[in-house]
Amino acid sequence: MSETIFSKIIRREISADIIYEDDLCLAFRDIAPQAPTHILVIPKKPIIRIDDAQGEDQALLGHLLLTVKKVAAQENLTNGYRVVINNGNDGGQTVDHLHLHILGDRPLKWPPG
Repeated sequence: MSETIFSKIIRREISADIIYEDDLCLAFRDIAPQAPTHILVIPKKPIIRIDDAQGEDQALLGHLLLTVKKVAAQENLTNGYRVVINNGNDGGQTVDHLHLHILGDRPLKWPPG
């Protein structure tokens, strides 16, 4: 996996507004928010995209989703929120490091785009 802005955030070489961290992942506010609340949850393990996840990553992937739930509660997103995983160029992925977007604090339209 090549170096990404997210790997630099994990190593604290680039600052970020980190709001949650544990041994497996961290969550921080997106620098170009698409909703009033826009948080990224990333694994510390370098996985490029969901297509690159392996069977051995099953527990980590579940952990990421439970972290989304925890962070959403911490941010008081009681009216709901959207979780997005972009995969590859056509999926809108712009950073080659798996990440989950949490979008909330406003009504979200469907389809998303």
